[in-house]
Amino acid sequence: MDSQTVFRTSLRGLEKLHEGKVRDIYAAGADTLLMVATDRLSAFDVVLPDPIPGKGRVLTEISNFWFARTRHIVPNHLTGRAVSELVSDPAERAALEGRAVIVRRLKTLPLEAVVRGYLIGSGWKEYQSTGGVCGVALPANLPLASRLPAPIFTPATKAPAGQHDENITFAEVEKLIGAPLAARVRDTAVALYEFAAAHASSRGIIIADTKFEFGVDESGTLTLIDEALTPDSSRFWPAETYRPGTSPPSFDKQFVRDYLETLDWNKKAPGPKLPAHILAKTSEKYREALRRLTE
Repeated sequence: MDSQTVFRTSLRGLEKLHEGKVRDIYAAGADTLLMVATDRLSAFDVVLPDPIPGKGRVLTEISNFWFARTRHIVPNHLTGRAVSELVSDPAERAALEGRAVIVRRLKTLPLEAVVRGYLIGSGWKEYQSTGGVCGVALPANLPLASRLPAPIFTPATKAPAGQHDENITFAEVEKLIGAPLAARVRDTAVALYEFAAAHASSRGIIIADTKFEFGVDESGTLTLIDEALTPDSSRFWPAETYRPGTSPPSFDKQFVRDYLETLDWNKKAPGPKLPAHILAKTSEKYREALRRLTE
């Protein structure tokens, strides 16, 4: 675990609670957690064996940028505490620099709050077969990657590791978490998307779609958690090359997915190794998204 590339963490003196596709989560007392964004990359729900240099730092910086700017819409899980309060070893602290945050422990809602402004990915596939997405009817004959009349809330289940999330209807969300909370999640997710899309547009980036995760505290306060509007959780398209009817190039891991589609791989673990030029280009795309959004 060096200061440049981090694939997996193992911190002395802290209990690791969970190792996700990208983030390692440690206990940090009764009310807080230490969340570390590694450089792991997953594609088709498989964690690939090669890390993307600097990716975890980019994800953390972009998330923190959005967390700071969306507090007027919804509170978030950041505590503002320094990681040095929990990690004293100099080598561990160097490896965690820029990629770790201390967050509040909350009850995570069991869904992905997806908002789509454009018709692409699994939404496009569903539209082709049903004429809508997640029960939301859409105009006929929309081309691939077309801008929707208005952003739509298209939730998905949170699948166990190695399995695919599944799109669900808003009625199913109501059954899952109750109608009042479902409405708050939907309205908050759409408000976040619209706010972020306007900012990104001013920087030459289209946010085609994005997914949020939410939690609630003991008083039921809805809170934005995990990450926010990063290249891992969103499709970012350069506005200057956007053309309806084609799949636009992107500032996210679609570049890796496109490469993997050229291989004879069954999209099951273990994933294939990535060539050096794919790793370097992917890292460059993540850094470009950070630069465009935040500078």
